[in-house]
Amino acid sequence: MDLQKVSKRKRKVIEANDKIAGKRDRYIRRNRYYYDDLLKFFSYNIPTNTSVLEIGCATGEIIGNLNVAHGTGIDISPRMIEIAQKKYPHLVFYTMDAENLALDQTFDYIIISDTLGYFEDIQQAFELLLKVTHAGTRIIITYHNFMWQPFLKIAEILRLKMPQKRLNWLNETDINNILHIAGLEIVKQGRRFLFPKYLPLISWFMNKYIAHLPLINSVCLTGYSIARKASASMNKPSVSIIIPARNEKGNIKRAVEKIPEMGTHTEIIFIEGHSSDGTLEEIQNVAASAAPGRDISYAVQNGRGKGDAVRLGFSMAKNDILMILDADLTVDPSELPKFFDALAGGAGEFVNGSRLVYPMEKEAMQTLNMFGNKFFSTMFSWILGQRLKDTLCGTKVLSRENWKKIEANRSYFGEFDPFGDFDMLFGAAKLNLKIVEVPVRYRARTYGTTNISRFRHGLLLFEMMLFAMNKIKFA
Repeated sequence: MDLQKVSKRKRKVIEANDKIAGKRDRYIRRNRYYYDDLLKFFSYNIPTNTSVLEIGCATGEIIGNLNVAHGTGIDISPRMIEIAQKKYPHLVFYTMDAENLALDQTFDYIIISDTLGYFEDIQQAFELLLKVTHAGTRIIITYHNFMWQPFLKIAEILRLKMPQKRLNWLNETDINNILHIAGLEIVKQGRRFLFPKYLPLISWFMNKYIAHLPLINSVCLTGYSIARKASASMNKPSVSIIIPARNEKGNIKRAVEKIPEMGTHTEIIFIEGHSSDGTLEEIQNVAASAAPGRDISYAVQNGRGKGDAVRLGFSMAKNDILMILDADLTVDPSELPKFFDALAGGAGEFVNGSRLVYPMEKEAMQTLNMFGNKFFSTMFSWILGQRLKDTLCGTKVLSRENWKKIEANRSYFGEFDPFGDFDMLFGAAKLNLKIVEVPVRYRARTYGTTNISRFRHGLLLFEMMLFAMNKIKFA
């Protein structure tokens, strides 16, 4: 980087950073607890064996301690980069200005940690990021809460924190606004880390639990925003519709008749769940008598439960977009193009149905079930960090590519969900997929009885809510 081409203000920042570079690791050791929490946050949000770019990497403390397949760091301080390359020779580092980013590859994740304050033109830096991102790239930004500015300044004076020359100080609203202007959109945002110094048990309890409570969370030290390219549409996708069916004989033919063709090709996959009413035979008859060109296949699941059926159906699917349609047809198949448009058009990456917007048919949902749905929706919206009005709607849609990512990361949660809904929701939330909801009209059953036990499954949902708190919110 040619120092003669940067502004006088930025040149002073570079000179100051070069001067302090040799002492940076000493300051990190003094604040080990803070940096360990920061690394824990990035490790949680960035899967292993991905490609990562860190902008403002300094001496490489964060990217150097992530398990990445390909890691690249840039910083405006030549001295910082020199130290980083010696510490982490398996990574690549460049002396480079974020406002003049010049890399010829794309990355799965981009880290901007406590660095925005040193950008002269943040919008330009964000716009240049588009050149090194693909449709699935996540940009993870962390910054200090403005309320902590006086305390951080005192820490610098007392040499408890590395002194740094800032060019600006942004809050959450500023960051979101500039991201939007630059063609990026927020997937998730929040705050963490309430107690920055280590005291046995006290620090752990404060930062793991108390920091995430409403109101208290607003005063946490570390703010974060996770963004992606806005409206990254799919190119001519095909569709696979998975229909788990147990004791749904009277709905099979109607489902096939009402499912519209979508995208370049539509396949229907029935997964039969050990029915006692002749559902399997009906599926076989409907498939054999289907109109020419209608792609229908089926299988009998080995295990039990909707989750097992969905996973089997997804493993059989050949197409780009995966849809789940409940065989009870309480969500009409004619609604499916809305989900297709939302996903294919880039409005979201995980599309969830919401039955709680339009008026329902009489007896479609009991009052107690309604209250249960609203309670769990409120709690899961808080836990997952993205708004969800109806977590229990069976109609869910995502790309095959993102399903494979969720499947690859399932070990983090384990086999815990007999429904399958939360297995996907939790996985999508951990990968920071953009979750959107499509309002649907919820209709009463016309054949058969529900396979859901209100109280037994309600207890299971409550257990999963507590499980999600520990694995996601309080991670």
